Amino acid sequence: MSRLSNWAGHAWLALPLRWYLGCVFVLACQHKIADPGSFAVDVATYGILPLSLVNMTAITLPWIELAAGIMLIAGLKARAAASMVFGMMVMFTAALAIALAQGLDVSCGCFASQGAQGEDPISTMTLFRDVGWLVLSVYVVLFDDSPIGIDRILAGRNDAGT
Repeated sequence: MSRLSNWAGHAWLALPLRWYLGCVFVLACQHKIADPGSFAVDVATYGILPLSLVNMTAITLPWIELAAGIMLIAGLKARAAASMVFGMMVMFTAALAIALAQGLDVSCGCFASQGAQGEDPISTMTLFRDVGWLVLSVYVVLFDDSPIGIDRILAGRNDAGT
């Protein structure tokens, strides 16, 4: 296992994975930021959160998604950003699994709101997609210990100055 975790290629393999995950989260937050009211309806439709937390979630979660996405793309605290994505994906996957188990016919709320009829419905494929994103975030957290990006550039400047 130590040989696998010390492989020098992790930073290069993680780079396109980080960019992909980052783009997914930047794209996913756009409609939520633009129309938090519709996203609040999507969140409430799952019936998991108490109604008192729905609006706060609908307002704050998209900005967390945006921050995590930008950080992943830029290579700025990439492992922390991947940890945030991991936490969100655990939450989203659990919500999807619960909704599917209950037989709910709702919009995922991931890339379009409930108001966009027929857009982004939940399905078993949605669940598999989310599990895939969860696995990618785990890879970045576990193996991308020297991410290519802003952190590496800043580390190089610090090393050159000492």
